[in-house]
Amino acid sequence: VQLQASGGGLVQAGGSLRLSCAASGRTFSRHAMGWFRQAPGKEREFVAAISWSGGSTYYADSVKGRFTISRHNAKNTVYLQMNSLKPEDTAVYYCAAVLGVIATIAPSLPRDYDYWGQGTQVTVSS
Repeated sequence: VQLQASGGGLVQAGGSLRLSCAASGRTFSRHAMGWFRQAPGKEREFVAAISWSGGSTYYADSVKGRFTISRHNAKNTVYLQMNSLKPEDTAVYYCAAVLGVIATIAPSLPRDYDYWGQGTQVTVSS
């Protein structure tokens, strides 16, 4: 599975962005997908994840209520809708994939993912 993240950019605080992650391969629909982010000088942190069935979603407390993860299996794409952005959301955002075993599970640790996209920069100005 190859992943290509896009949709990042510069936005003012309170604004919105939608990130996309396009995946190659015919098994996308059986992969749990996650979004992570990494700010300068900080470790990569979990943002959101969605099970391969799409029936279960998980969010970091810092983004809950503001971000929404979704997937469109026919388009081999996962999305991250980001609303009410804050300067502390500034980071490089990465999408990741892992072949799912259980339909309702999506991991939240980077080490549990096998495939990574190249990252897209999100900058939120105050």
